[in-house]
Amino acid sequence: MSEQPEPTSEAKEGEKPTEVTFEEFQKIDIRTAKVLVVTRVPNSARLLKLILDIGGIQSQCIAGIGAKYDPEQLKDKMIAVVTNLKPRKIMGLTSEVMLLAAADGPEISTLIPDRPLSSGAKVT
Repeated sequence: MSEQPEPTSEAKEGEKPTEVTFEEFQKIDIRTAKVLVVTRVPNSARLLKLILDIGGIQSQCIAGIGAKYDPEQLKDKMIAVVTNLKPRKIMGLTSEVMLLAAADGPEISTLIPDRPLSSGAKVT
């Protein structure tokens, strides 16, 4: 019997992604975050280290968007992040939250609110 691949939520073009229940989606904590500091990760063309203010709590995010964004483009921006993922090490640095961005082929765009919001506002 052959092994079946592990299902993922990332669908290939023309395929429907794996469904999640509303209750499963509610477990994801998405918040707005103000970008305080952005630096390039040494020895990486893609990684940026962001220090974020999420409702008065500072968190670190390591994001693979450095090929499309210069640090100055993100400083003081309000972005969307997932706050309740288990932290993970990326090139020896701890990423505590995940920045949300949309991808359209090689182009990416961070998700930025269209009007002023407080850092830490819940995304629903």
